[in-house]
Amino acid sequence: QVQLVESGGGLVQAGDSLRLSCAASGRTFSSYSMAWFGRAPGKEPEFVGAITWNGGGTIYADSVKGRFTISRDNAKNTVYLQMTKLKPEDTAVYYCAADEFGGGSPLLTAYQYWGQGTQVTVSS
Repeated sequence: QVQLVESGGGLVQAGDSLRLSCAASGRTFSSYSMAWFGRAPGKEPEFVGAITWNGGGTIYADSVKGRFTISRDNAKNTVYLQMTKLKPEDTAVYYCAADEFGGGSPLLTAYQYWGQGTQVTVSS
């Protein structure tokens, strides 16, 4: 199993940047693919991006391509979401998720482990 704790959220202005972190506990973190999902108020969680177990592959939602970057440091058991050129519509609770079996899926149901989320609010 793996436990996930997100941090780095906050209130920023449109155009600003923010870096979210997701710290994982567990010896097998490096074998998990990881993803970020965002849940806007009153909406279902939406896929933001994912990264394979070794960081060799990433995929992103169209809405964040060119603005957000996922990376991971397996030595630190941490995955990051670098967010740039933030927009008010990026406002959401951001969750990281871990998939023990797959190679970086955009499907919410592919992930077995979830963090508690961190709030990102972008003002206009």
